[in-house]
Amino acid sequence: MMRACTVDELPPGESVRIPGAVPIAVFNADGELYAIDDTCSHQDASLSEGWLEGCFVECPLHAALFDLRTGMPSCLPAKKPVRTYSVVVDEGVIYVRTEAAESQEDAA
Repeated sequence: MMRACTVDELPPGESVRIPGAVPIAVFNADGELYAIDDTCSHQDASLSEGWLEGCFVECPLHAALFDLRTGMPSCLPAKKPVRTYSVVVDEGVIYVRTEAAESQEDAA
């Protein structure tokens, strides 16, 4: 699992970017936490810098909307979904479960 931040550091309506080989954006949508790939599937733009609208984030570059629950785009210009990730809160810290971490746990 990757550490994102503490719950206190991510108030409702805000997001945080976890840097890495594949950057991940974590959002607090009215108290619900979601994690998706940070890079828009249409063009290289950071979704963590976009605008949160309920369970959707609007890309800051061309206004494509992505559903935080599924990663699916709901309007053009984006046609491809972004990956979603499970979010875990443990003792006030937000973690994102990545595929690589899940594979390592399964192998143990």
